[in-house]
Amino acid sequence: MSNIFKPYQASADLFKILAHPARLTILSILRDGEQCVCHIEAMLKLRQAYISQHLKVLKDAGIVSVRRDGWNMYYHITCPEVFVVIDTMFALSGHPEPIPHAHSNANCPCPKCHPEAGLPVSRQVIHSSE
Repeated sequence: MSNIFKPYQASADLFKILAHPARLTILSILRDGEQCVCHIEAMLKLRQAYISQHLKVLKDAGIVSVRRDGWNMYYHITCPEVFVVIDTMFALSGHPEPIPHAHSNANCPCPKCHPEAGLPVSRQVIHSSE
């Protein structure tokens, strides 16, 4: 690569990361604040492995961070300036940003979405009286 392009490489890499519709959608969801992977999965109706792959790309780029709480992984934005770029991209495309975060979280089993339920049934420990 020519040295003349080196100052532009980091910006080009960021645009490559943001150039995927799944990542843009995930970032739009995270715009509302920290979300667990299962919540993103329930909202997008996509497999957890697919979502996790895109979250890893965003995490490796320093755009999001992750926090573990028991069984759940919660992602949040660490670089809010990314929304200036995203908002500009939507404005330039002539299409307003869709609002995926308006979907219901009824299908999300996490304690944040359903604090009254605690852990999902599949992860609860059942104690026997015997």
